[in-house]
Parts: sequence; C-alpha cells; structure tokens
Amino acid sequence: MTPDVSAPDMVIDARDVTLALGEGAARVEILKGVNLAVPAGERLAILGPSGSGKSSLMAVLSGLESATSGSIHIAGLNIVGLSEDGLAEARRGRIGIVLQAFHLIPTMTALENVAVPLELAGHADPFGEALRELQAVGLGERVSHYPTQLSGGEQQRVALARALAVRPALLFADEPTGNLDAATGETIVELLFRRLDETGATLVLITHDAELATKCSRVIRMRDGKIVSDTLTGAEVVGA
Repeated sequence: MTPDVSAPDMVIDARDVTLALGEGAARVEILKGVNLAVPAGERLAILGPSGSGKSSLMAVLSGLESATSGSIHIAGLNIVGLSEDGLAEARRGRIGIVLQAFHLIPTMTALENVAVPLELAGHADPFGEALRELQAVGLGERVSHYPTQLSGGEQQRVALARALAVRPALLFADEPTGNLDAATGETIVELLFRRLDETGATLVLITHDAELATKCSRVIRMRDGKIVSDTLTGAEVVGA
C-alpha cells in the first residue's frame, strides 16, 4: 500500500488514483492507477481525445469528483475520502477553476461574481479586491454588467478573475477557449498566462489542442484512463 504522505514541494501529489462508476457487471473504470506529481509554478497540460480520462482526472484532482481509491494531496492536504462539504472547504483558497462554459451566476454582476469567493474566504474588502481583479483582466469598465450583457470573451475574463481572486496555489483550466472563436481564444490564452506570471499560481490545463498544450512547460497524454506519456516542452515555467 502506498503511504499516505505527500511529497515535499508538490502542489499536486496523486498516487495510484482510480475512479470507477457503477457496480458489479456494470462497473466501468474511468481512471486506472494514475500517478502524478506537480511542483509549484509548473504549467502542466493534460492532453487527450474525448474519453481518454483527462476531464475525469481534473475532476478528482480538483475535488469536484471523489476518487474511488488512492491518495491525492493538494497543497499538502489529502482530499480523498472527504465529504462534499469537506471537498468544498479544501478547494477554498487552494484551487481555482475555469471551465469552458464560464458558469457565472446570471443574476449577479461581474463585480459580484468575482466578490463571492472572496466573501466566502473572509476577505476584509471583497468588492475592492474584486474590482482590482477585473481591472487586471481588462474589465474595469464592465464591472456592473451582468453575464448576458457580456461577450463570451468577457465572460471568460470574469471567470478567470473569479478563479484567481483568492490567490489559489493551483488553477485548473478545462478547455478554457472551447466556447470562443479563434481570435478571442488566443487573447484569453495570452491573458491566462500573463496572470499566471503575475499571481504565481500553478496551472493544470485540460485540452485536446496539441498546439495549445505546447505553451505549457510539461505535457502529459492520456489514453483509456492512464497516463501514456509525460514530456517537458522547454516552455518557460512560472517564477523561473
């Protein structure tokens, strides 16, 4: 049995992680003994086709899904076996998430969307900090707009500001340009990497785009629920 201890200086230390759905003859193994260590400041891309397990791996690493077995330490905390409330608490302040579909709260303005995680984390001036985050992503003049009043690129900027507002150690980005046209997507990618430089967050990027993956310092490829390759690209690492 793998000891339940975390490797030092690793933002992610995942060992023998499995994810299975269903019981008996209907049981399906989604992740099959994944091992992954990610040091602070790294920009990691998880690359693979649909059904390879890359989004499932992100889900268990980020605490959105409970792994069936194994250990997953995020910033030193083992999240395997935690309740839903425990996982939510573990994510708070440790993990930021940017998804393809933005997932902004439609009844809240851009400013309110970004302020929510800051309020939950107990920050003294959540709206002031939210304003600074929106200014950092170029939306200082759009803070009072609701999601339906924003373009897709603007909504993703709000989502990025919200994810980084609490200065998480780790940012997950799952197909962050998937709902955007090529030019807007390129702008969002440039902004994403600039904000990583500025905040020092470690990145895990989920993508099927091999060209986008090469912007990261390390690329792992998945197939059938397993990591089949792990390559350093030579791209610059945050803080290097």
